[in-house]
Amino acid sequence: MTNKDILQTIEQYDQENLTIGTIGSHSALNILKGAKEQGFNTLCICQKDRKITYERFDVADEIMVVDEYADMLSKTNQTKLRQKNTILIPHGSFNAYLGNKVFDINVPIFGNRELLSWETDREKQHKWLKDSEIKLPKVIDKPSQIDNTVIAKFPGAKGGKGYFIANTEESFNQKLQEMKEKGHITEKDIKNVHIQEYIIGVNAYPQYFRSIVNQEVEMIGMDRRYESTVDSIGKIPAKEQLEIELDPTYTVVGNIPVTARESLIPEILRMGDRVVETSNEIAKPGIIGPFCLETVFTENLDIYTFEISARIVAGSNVGIGTSPYAYLKYNENMYMGKRIAKEIKEANQQNLLNKITS
Repeated sequence: MTNKDILQTIEQYDQENLTIGTIGSHSALNILKGAKEQGFNTLCICQKDRKITYERFDVADEIMVVDEYADMLSKTNQTKLRQKNTILIPHGSFNAYLGNKVFDINVPIFGNRELLSWETDREKQHKWLKDSEIKLPKVIDKPSQIDNTVIAKFPGAKGGKGYFIANTEESFNQKLQEMKEKGHITEKDIKNVHIQEYIIGVNAYPQYFRSIVNQEVEMIGMDRRYESTVDSIGKIPAKEQLEIELDPTYTVVGNIPVTARESLIPEILRMGDRVVETSNEIAKPGIIGPFCLETVFTENLDIYTFEISARIVAGSNVGIGTSPYAYLKYNENMYMGKRIAKEIKEANQQNLLNKITS
Protein backbone atom coordinates (compact mmCIF):
# COMPACT_ATOMS: atom_id res chain seq x y z
CA MET A 1 0.00 0.00 0.00
CA THR A 2 1.50 3.33 -1.06
CA ASN A 3 1.46 6.50 1.00
CA LYS A 4 -0.97 7.91 -1.55
CA ASP A 5 -3.33 4.98 -0.91
CA ILE A 6 -3.01 5.52 2.84
CA LEU A 7 -3.87 9.19 2.47
CA GLN A 8 -6.93 8.38 0.37
CA THR A 9 -8.09 5.71 2.83
CA ILE A 10 -7.65 8.00 5.83
CA GLU A 11 -9.57 10.77 4.06
CA GLN A 12 -12.45 8.36 3.42
CA TYR A 13 -12.58 7.24 7.06
CA ASP A 14 -15.25 8.46 9.46
CA GLN A 15 -12.78 10.14 11.75
CA GLU A 16 -15.35 10.47 14.52
CA ASN A 17 -15.69 6.70 14.63
CA LEU A 18 -12.18 5.25 14.38
CA THR A 19 -11.34 1.68 15.39
CA ILE A 20 -8.01 0.56 16.84
CA GLY A 21 -7.20 -2.99 15.79
CA THR A 22 -4.38 -5.46 16.28
CA ILE A 23 -3.48 -9.15 16.17
CA GLY A 24 -4.50 -11.04 19.33
CA SER A 25 -1.02 -11.84 20.64
CA HIS A 26 2.12 -10.27 22.11
CA SER A 27 0.89 -6.89 23.48
CA ALA A 28 -2.72 -6.83 22.28
CA LEU A 29 -4.14 -6.46 25.82
CA ASN A 30 -1.89 -3.43 26.30
CA ILE A 31 -2.88 -1.87 22.96
CA LEU A 32 -6.62 -2.55 23.17
CA LYS A 33 -6.95 -1.44 26.80
CA GLY A 34 -5.19 1.83 25.99
CA ALA A 35 -7.45 2.39 22.99
CA LYS A 36 -10.59 1.85 25.06
CA GLU A 37 -9.34 4.26 27.71
CA GLN A 38 -8.95 6.92 25.01
CA GLY A 39 -12.47 6.33 23.70
CA PHE A 40 -11.79 4.31 20.54
CA ASN A 41 -13.66 1.30 19.19
CA THR A 42 -11.44 -1.78 19.45
CA LEU A 43 -11.04 -4.86 17.27
CA CYS A 44 -8.93 -7.95 17.88
CA ILE A 45 -7.89 -10.33 15.10
CA CYS A 46 -7.15 -13.69 16.70
CA GLN A 47 -7.16 -17.43 16.36
CA LYS A 48 -9.95 -19.35 18.05
CA ASP A 49 -7.77 -20.84 20.79
CA ARG A 50 -6.67 -17.34 21.90
CA LYS A 51 -10.11 -15.77 21.90
CA ILE A 52 -10.63 -16.47 25.62
CA THR A 53 -7.97 -13.90 26.61
CA TYR A 54 -9.66 -10.96 24.92
CA GLU A 55 -13.15 -12.02 25.99
CA ARG A 56 -12.14 -12.55 29.61
CA PHE A 57 -10.40 -9.18 29.94
CA ASP A 58 -13.12 -7.43 27.91
CA VAL A 59 -10.78 -5.21 25.91
CA ALA A 60 -12.16 -5.87 22.40
CA ASP A 61 -15.48 -4.53 21.15
CA GLU A 62 -15.23 -7.03 18.31
CA ILE A 63 -13.15 -10.17 17.75
CA MET A 64 -12.36 -11.28 14.21
CA VAL A 65 -11.56 -15.00 14.39
CA VAL A 66 -9.16 -16.35 11.75
CA ASP A 67 -7.64 -19.80 11.23
CA GLU A 68 -4.22 -18.28 10.57
CA TYR A 69 -3.08 -14.69 11.03
CA ALA A 70 -2.25 -14.46 7.34
CA ASP A 71 -6.01 -14.79 6.74
CA MET A 72 -6.38 -11.17 7.79
CA LEU A 73 -4.92 -10.36 4.37
CA SER A 74 -7.94 -11.72 2.54
CA LYS A 75 -9.86 -9.19 0.47
CA THR A 76 -12.98 -9.75 2.58
CA ASN A 77 -11.23 -9.19 5.91
CA GLN A 78 -9.31 -6.14 4.75
CA THR A 79 -12.48 -4.59 3.33
CA LYS A 80 -14.16 -5.20 6.69
CA LEU A 81 -11.29 -3.54 8.53
CA ARG A 82 -11.46 -0.46 6.29
CA GLN A 83 -15.24 -0.27 6.64
CA LYS A 84 -14.72 -0.07 10.39
CA ASN A 85 -12.24 2.81 9.95
CA THR A 86 -9.50 0.65 11.42
CA ILE A 87 -5.97 1.73 12.21
CA LEU A 88 -3.80 -1.32 12.90
CA ILE A 89 -1.14 -1.27 15.61
CA PRO A 90 1.82 -3.53 14.73
CA HIS A 91 3.69 -5.59 17.32
CA GLY A 92 6.15 -8.47 17.33
CA SER A 93 3.61 -11.01 16.09
CA PHE A 94 3.13 -9.03 12.88
CA ASN A 95 6.76 -9.83 12.02
CA ALA A 96 6.54 -13.39 13.35
CA TYR A 97 3.34 -14.40 11.54
CA LEU A 98 3.20 -12.08 8.53
CA GLY A 99 6.84 -11.20 7.77
CA ASN A 100 7.12 -9.13 4.60
CA LYS A 101 3.40 -9.66 3.97
CA VAL A 102 2.94 -6.70 6.30
CA PHE A 103 3.43 -4.64 3.12
CA ASP A 104 0.33 -6.36 1.66
CA ILE A 105 -1.95 -5.01 4.37
CA ASN A 106 -4.25 -2.53 2.62
CA VAL A 107 -5.25 -0.92 5.90
CA PRO A 108 -3.52 2.06 7.55
CA ILE A 109 -0.87 1.01 10.06
CA PHE A 110 0.22 3.23 12.94
CA GLY A 111 3.94 3.75 12.50
CA ASN A 112 6.43 3.47 9.68
CA ARG A 113 6.03 0.03 8.13
CA GLU A 114 9.26 0.46 6.14
CA LEU A 115 11.23 0.30 9.40
CA LEU A 116 9.62 -3.02 10.35
CA SER A 117 11.70 -4.63 7.59
CA TRP A 118 14.86 -3.03 9.00
CA GLU A 119 14.10 -4.64 12.35
CA THR A 120 14.06 -8.17 10.89
CA ASP A 121 17.31 -7.72 8.93
CA ARG A 122 20.36 -8.07 11.21
CA GLU A 123 22.68 -6.25 8.81
CA LYS A 124 20.29 -3.33 8.46
CA GLN A 125 19.85 -3.21 12.24
CA HIS A 126 23.62 -3.11 12.71
CA LYS A 127 23.99 -0.25 10.23
CA TRP A 128 21.13 1.70 11.83
CA LEU A 129 22.61 1.41 15.32
CA LYS A 130 26.20 2.01 14.19
CA ASP A 131 25.18 5.14 12.28
CA SER A 132 23.46 6.29 15.48
CA GLU A 133 26.79 6.04 17.36
CA ILE A 134 25.40 3.30 19.58
CA LYS A 135 27.90 1.01 21.31
CA LEU A 136 27.55 -2.48 19.80
CA PRO A 137 28.84 -5.99 20.56
CA LYS A 138 31.23 -7.33 17.94
CA VAL A 139 29.63 -9.33 15.15
CA ILE A 140 31.27 -12.67 14.26
CA ASP A 141 31.03 -13.39 10.53
CA LYS A 142 31.56 -17.15 10.69
CA PRO A 143 32.03 -19.88 13.34
CA SER A 144 35.72 -20.31 12.54
CA GLN A 145 36.31 -16.77 13.87
CA ILE A 146 34.97 -17.56 17.35
CA ASP A 147 37.74 -16.88 19.86
CA ASN A 148 35.68 -15.84 22.87
CA THR A 149 32.20 -16.29 24.32
CA VAL A 150 29.47 -15.61 21.76
CA ILE A 151 25.68 -15.84 21.58
CA ALA A 152 23.93 -17.31 18.55
CA LYS A 153 20.61 -15.74 17.56
CA PHE A 154 18.08 -16.46 14.86
CA PRO A 155 15.88 -14.25 12.66
CA GLY A 156 12.36 -13.09 13.39
CA ALA A 157 10.45 -12.47 16.61
CA LYS A 158 11.22 -15.90 18.08
CA GLY A 159 11.22 -14.74 21.68
CA GLY A 160 14.73 -16.06 22.23
CA LYS A 161 13.84 -19.63 21.24
CA GLY A 162 16.89 -21.61 20.18
CA TYR A 163 19.43 -18.97 21.22
CA PHE A 164 22.58 -20.44 22.75
CA ILE A 165 26.06 -19.56 24.00
CA ALA A 166 29.30 -21.02 22.66
CA ASN A 167 33.02 -20.26 23.01
CA THR A 168 34.63 -22.32 20.22
CA GLU A 169 33.76 -23.33 16.69
CA GLU A 170 33.34 -26.91 17.88
CA SER A 171 30.92 -26.06 20.69
CA PHE A 172 29.00 -23.76 18.33
CA ASN A 173 28.47 -26.52 15.73
CA GLN A 174 27.56 -29.07 18.39
CA LYS A 175 24.94 -26.83 20.01
CA LEU A 176 23.58 -25.78 16.63
CA GLN A 177 22.89 -29.42 15.82
CA GLU A 178 21.36 -30.04 19.26
CA MET A 179 18.96 -27.09 18.88
CA LYS A 180 17.90 -28.39 15.48
CA GLU A 181 17.32 -31.92 16.83
CA LYS A 182 15.21 -30.51 19.68
CA GLY A 183 13.07 -28.64 17.16
CA HIS A 184 14.03 -25.18 18.44
CA ILE A 185 15.41 -24.09 15.06
CA THR A 186 15.08 -25.11 11.41
CA GLU A 187 17.53 -25.47 8.56
CA LYS A 188 16.39 -22.08 7.30
CA ASP A 189 17.20 -20.55 10.70
CA ILE A 190 20.68 -22.09 10.60
CA LYS A 191 21.43 -20.40 7.27
CA ASN A 192 20.53 -17.05 8.81
CA VAL A 193 22.21 -17.45 12.20
CA HIS A 194 23.61 -14.27 13.72
CA ILE A 195 26.71 -14.67 15.91
CA GLN A 196 27.48 -11.88 18.33
CA GLU A 197 30.02 -11.22 21.07
CA TYR A 198 28.47 -12.07 24.44
CA ILE A 199 28.62 -9.05 26.74
CA ILE A 200 28.55 -9.87 30.45
CA GLY A 201 26.23 -7.53 32.29
CA VAL A 202 22.60 -6.81 33.15
CA ASN A 203 20.13 -7.01 30.30
CA ALA A 204 17.55 -4.23 30.32
CA TYR A 205 15.24 -2.88 27.65
CA PRO A 206 14.37 0.83 27.66
CA GLN A 207 11.12 1.58 25.86
CA TYR A 208 10.66 4.85 23.99
CA PHE A 209 7.92 6.72 22.17
CA ARG A 210 8.65 9.09 19.31
CA SER A 211 5.77 11.56 19.12
CA ILE A 212 5.09 13.19 15.76
CA VAL A 213 2.43 15.40 17.36
CA ASN A 214 4.75 16.76 20.08
CA GLN A 215 8.01 16.36 18.15
CA GLU A 216 9.63 14.64 21.12
CA VAL A 217 11.23 11.33 22.07
CA GLU A 218 9.86 10.05 25.38
CA MET A 219 11.11 7.31 27.69
CA ILE A 220 8.04 5.30 28.69
CA GLY A 221 9.45 2.40 30.69
CA MET A 222 12.07 -0.31 31.09
CA ASP A 223 11.97 -4.05 31.64
CA ARG A 224 14.07 -7.17 31.63
CA ARG A 225 13.08 -10.58 30.31
CA TYR A 226 12.44 -13.70 32.32
CA GLU A 227 13.92 -16.47 30.20
CA SER A 228 13.76 -20.23 30.38
CA THR A 229 15.85 -22.20 30.95
CA VAL A 230 18.65 -19.74 31.56
CA ASP A 231 16.88 -18.01 34.48
CA SER A 232 16.05 -21.28 36.20
CA ILE A 233 19.38 -23.05 35.84
CA GLY A 234 20.63 -21.45 39.06
CA LYS A 235 18.16 -23.58 41.01
CA ILE A 236 20.11 -26.68 40.00
CA PRO A 237 23.37 -27.33 41.92
CA ALA A 238 26.53 -26.99 39.79
CA LYS A 239 27.36 -30.69 40.14
CA GLU A 240 23.98 -31.73 38.71
CA GLN A 241 24.26 -29.14 35.93
CA LEU A 242 27.47 -30.81 34.77
CA GLU A 243 25.97 -34.29 35.04
CA ILE A 244 22.91 -33.55 32.92
CA GLU A 245 24.91 -31.43 30.44
CA LEU A 246 22.16 -28.82 30.27
CA ASP A 247 22.38 -26.25 27.46
CA PRO A 248 20.11 -23.38 28.52
CA THR A 249 18.03 -21.56 25.93
CA TYR A 250 16.58 -18.06 26.08
CA THR A 251 12.89 -18.54 25.38
CA VAL A 252 11.06 -15.57 26.92
CA VAL A 253 8.24 -16.53 29.29
CA GLY A 254 7.60 -13.13 30.83
CA ASN A 255 8.96 -9.69 31.68
CA ILE A 256 9.97 -7.89 34.87
CA PRO A 257 9.82 -4.09 35.42
CA VAL A 258 13.14 -2.29 35.93
CA THR A 259 14.07 1.21 37.06
CA ALA A 260 17.53 2.32 36.02
CA ARG A 261 20.19 3.93 38.16
CA GLU A 262 19.36 7.62 37.70
CA SER A 263 22.85 8.55 36.51
CA LEU A 264 22.32 6.23 33.52
CA ILE A 265 19.17 7.98 32.30
CA PRO A 266 20.87 10.87 30.41
CA GLU A 267 22.68 8.44 28.11
CA ILE A 268 19.58 6.27 27.72
CA LEU A 269 17.66 9.37 26.58
CA ARG A 270 20.43 10.45 24.21
CA MET A 271 20.57 6.96 22.68
CA GLY A 272 16.87 7.16 21.88
CA ASP A 273 17.32 10.59 20.31
CA ARG A 274 20.20 9.42 18.11
CA VAL A 275 18.31 6.36 16.90
CA VAL A 276 15.36 8.55 15.89
CA GLU A 277 17.63 11.03 14.10
CA THR A 278 19.15 8.21 12.03
CA SER A 279 15.72 6.73 11.29
CA ASN A 280 14.78 10.01 9.61
CA GLU A 281 17.61 9.40 7.13
CA ILE A 282 16.70 5.73 6.61
CA ALA A 283 13.00 6.10 5.84
CA LYS A 284 11.29 9.44 6.35
CA PRO A 285 9.69 10.47 8.62
CA GLY A 286 11.60 7.90 10.66
CA ILE A 287 10.27 6.11 13.72
CA ILE A 288 6.65 6.84 14.54
CA GLY A 289 5.47 5.83 17.99
CA PRO A 290 7.00 3.08 20.15
CA PHE A 291 10.42 1.49 19.85
CA CYS A 292 12.83 -0.34 22.14
CA LEU A 293 16.58 -0.76 22.48
CA GLU A 294 17.71 -4.14 23.81
CA THR A 295 20.74 -3.38 25.92
CA VAL A 296 23.34 -4.73 28.33
CA PHE A 297 24.73 -2.62 31.18
CA THR A 298 28.27 -3.67 32.17
CA GLU A 299 29.98 -3.34 35.55
CA ASN A 300 31.70 -0.19 34.21
CA LEU A 301 28.24 1.22 33.34
CA ASP A 302 28.89 1.00 29.62
CA ILE A 303 25.69 0.43 27.65
CA TYR A 304 25.82 -1.99 24.74
CA THR A 305 22.85 -2.36 22.41
CA PHE A 306 22.36 -5.64 20.56
CA GLU A 307 18.96 -5.13 18.93
CA ILE A 308 16.29 -2.57 18.14
CA SER A 309 12.54 -3.15 17.89
CA ALA A 310 10.79 -0.56 15.75
CA ARG A 311 7.34 -1.05 17.33
CA ILE A 312 5.76 -1.81 20.70
CA VAL A 313 7.54 -4.59 22.63
CA ALA A 314 5.97 -7.15 24.96
CA GLY A 315 8.12 -5.82 27.81
CA SER A 316 5.99 -2.67 27.84
CA ASN A 317 3.17 -4.84 29.23
CA VAL A 318 4.78 -4.54 32.67
CA GLY A 319 4.01 -0.81 32.63
CA ILE A 320 0.23 -1.04 32.22
CA GLY A 321 -0.95 1.52 34.76
CA THR A 322 2.32 1.53 36.70
CA SER A 323 5.34 2.75 34.69
CA PRO A 324 7.34 5.22 36.82
CA TYR A 325 8.82 7.00 33.79
CA ALA A 326 5.46 7.49 32.10
CA TYR A 327 4.04 8.73 35.42
CA LEU A 328 6.89 11.23 35.80
CA LYS A 329 6.09 12.57 32.33
CA TYR A 330 2.29 12.60 32.44
CA ASN A 331 1.42 12.63 36.15
CA GLU A 332 -1.04 9.83 35.49
CA ASN A 333 -1.01 6.11 34.88
CA MET A 334 0.29 6.27 31.31
CA TYR A 335 1.51 3.13 29.54
CA MET A 336 2.50 2.26 25.98
CA GLY A 337 -0.90 1.13 24.69
CA LYS A 338 -2.55 4.24 26.12
CA ARG A 339 0.27 6.44 24.80
CA ILE A 340 -0.26 5.07 21.28
CA ALA A 341 -3.99 5.76 21.48
CA LYS A 342 -3.34 9.26 22.86
CA GLU A 343 -1.09 10.05 19.89
CA ILE A 344 -3.71 8.84 17.41
CA LYS A 345 -6.42 10.83 19.19
CA GLU A 346 -4.38 14.05 19.17
CA ALA A 347 -3.25 13.52 15.57
CA ASN A 348 -6.88 13.05 14.56
CA GLN A 349 -7.84 16.30 16.28
CA GLN A 350 -5.05 18.13 14.43
CA ASN A 351 -5.70 16.47 11.02
CA LEU A 352 -2.33 14.66 11.20
CA LEU A 353 -3.46 11.04 10.81
CA ASN A 354 -1.69 10.88 7.46
CA LYS A 355 1.56 11.80 9.26
CA ILE A 356 1.44 8.94 11.75
CA THR A 357 0.24 6.09 9.53
CA SER A 358 1.74 4.19 6.62
